[in-house]
Parts: sequence; C-alpha cells; structure tokens
Amino acid sequence: MSAEPPGWPPGLGLVILDETGSTNDEARLRAEAGEPGPLWVMARRQVKGRGRGGRAWGEAPGNLYATLLLRPEGGAAEASLLSFAACLAIAELFEAAGGRAALKWPNDALLNGGKAAGVLLEGSGRGGAMDWLAVGCGVNLVSHPPAAPEAAHPPTDLLAETGRRLEPEAALAILAAGFERWRRRLAAEGFAPLRDAWLARAARLGQPIEARLPRERVNGLFEDVDAEGALVLRTAAGLRRIHAADIYFP
Repeated sequence: MSAEPPGWPPGLGLVILDETGSTNDEARLRAEAGEPGPLWVMARRQVKGRGRGGRAWGEAPGNLYATLLLRPEGGAAEASLLSFAACLAIAELFEAAGGRAALKWPNDALLNGGKAAGVLLEGSGRGGAMDWLAVGCGVNLVSHPPAAPEAAHPPTDLLAETGRRLEPEAALAILAAGFERWRRRLAAEGFAPLRDAWLARAARLGQPIEARLPRERVNGLFEDVDAEGALVLRTAAGLRRIHAADIYFP
C-alpha cells in the first residue's frame, strides 16, 4: 500500500504506481489475484489508457489516472449506476476548484464546456452477480490533448480553465471522498438522489441531441435519465430509452 495523502477517506486502500499500462488493467490483475478491495490504484503515468469503445486516453504526466477496485454485492445493472457516482465526484472536484461543471451522459465530465474527464466501468461476473468492478477515472488536471475533428467537445484541463494546479494525489483524495459519499448514498437511498444531482448538472437537458448506436442514429430532445440510468429521448416516434450510445450535440 502507498502512503495516503491528507484527507484520504478511511477504509479505502491506495496503491500509487510510477507507471502502468492502464489502471483498469492493473485493478483487474489485482482482482484476479484475490485483492478484496475497495482499493484505489493510481498511476503517475499510464501508457495504454483507454476510454469508451477502446479509444485511447492520454498519458501526459501530471494528470489523474486512477481506478477503484470494488467487489459489488449486486448485479451488473446496480454496478453500472456507480458511473453516476464517479461523475458526480469529478464534478464536485471541478466546482471546488472554481470551475463550472456539467455532465454528459453516460460518462463524461465537462469543465467550462470542454471535456476534461471520463469514467470507464469494467468488470466480471457470473450468474447475474459481479465478481469485481473497476471504476476508472481519467481527469485532465494540467494538460489536454489536441481536439479531434469529430470531437463533440474540445478537450481542456483544470489548470487551463481555473488557474488551479492540483497534484494528482490531492485531486484523488477529493475525488475518492466524493465518490465514497455518493456510493454510500446509492447503497442506502437508491439511485434517486444521484439521479437528481446528476440531472441538475446535465449538459443539454431539454435540448436536441444525437445518440449514435452501432447500427443507427437517434435524434431527439434529451428528456430525462430514467431509474435505471438510461437516457430518455423524445423522438418523433415517441419516447426512446437508450442504455448505451455515443452522444453528440448538433
């Protein structure tokens, strides 16, 4: 275990690596080796980080790359709601630094309108139960990659937007505390309080968006997020619930 930074939440393990391929992969290996968790794995540099759909996530030093390894008691549907807890914790981190946070379904955090963080859930289970879950968080603290031509939001970072420089260990302590608070609320009160807090920060709520699925594109008004965390679009054909998609803003 690594030395815990000031303000570290009690009951959570922490490992800090100088370099790894991916903190999610590191969490998986530790889970398969019997690590009980909860354990945060942070790397000062990761060289094979990834986001949704296997997209590369940057490796610049000074940014935050961390994954929480959990042994969830429920199934995959319940575990998927933890992405909302992680996004809320990241939003609170941005707000504490003086930034304006917004959340883009399903797993991105925006800072002053630019993409500055993402969450990636990966796990394994059988028979409807989860064996382990990795909640990966990548946060641009001091630098960001150039914008791709197809990017829905230009990337940005905390230092560029707020002038605040946070060391990764300090940022993780804030993030871990926020995540633990939301995780406990989810366990005690269900999804409703997380859904309300997430919708209060939702990007483009009530406005037109496009959901890109593997075989179709669905356009409509961003109406809601339902009790299972699905996106609800009001389309010309009526309400449409979408459980996984890439979202673009026209």
